[in-house]
Amino acid sequence: MPHPLPPHRIERRGLLLALAAWPLALPLGARAQVFDLVQLMRLLAQVQSGEASFVEQRHSSVLDRPVESTGRLSFQAPDRFTRETLRPRSESISVVGNEVTMRQGSRSRTVQLDSVPEAAVIVEAIRGTLTGNREAIERHFETQVGGSPGSWQLLLAPRDPGLRKLVVQVAIQGRQSAPREITISMADGDYSVMRITPQ
Repeated sequence: MPHPLPPHRIERRGLLLALAAWPLALPLGARAQVFDLVQLMRLLAQVQSGEASFVEQRHSSVLDRPVESTGRLSFQAPDRFTRETLRPRSESISVVGNEVTMRQGSRSRTVQLDSVPEAAVIVEAIRGTLTGNREAIERHFETQVGGSPGSWQLLLAPRDPGLRKLVVQVAIQGRQSAPREITISMADGDYSVMRITPQ
């Protein structure tokens, strides 16, 4: 019988997965002749806010089957993000500036983002994506953009050795005006797949 993960590992894993799932409901145009990181960031820089619903499956070696969750995501430039899970249980993670607030039922906890360096790197990378900040993206991640506006993919591989011990890659796939799927690959072989429906 698999041993459950300690609470602090579950909390950190959940925070990292949620943060990595931030760049959602972002319109992407189709005017580019060369679809590279420069063009993608230029398009993303036009976005100020977004909302989406999601269905996520998390695959773990310590579980017999994937865990599915559904909920809502939203962000507002320059630094606000909320992931609200509706099923299988109600909980939320909100990021405002340097503060992360986690809520489950009547309980809540707020921590400083920079007290968790690995999560802070992810937040900066996601903020860079949301605001089209190519400098921030390239500072923290090795990047690769493939496909075309009709079917594109953005791969983010962490540069930081500490973060690479947790997260191997974040792959974002989209069609035309919005991301549709985000896959987060963990260093221990676990991974999550989130399918997104922009509002």
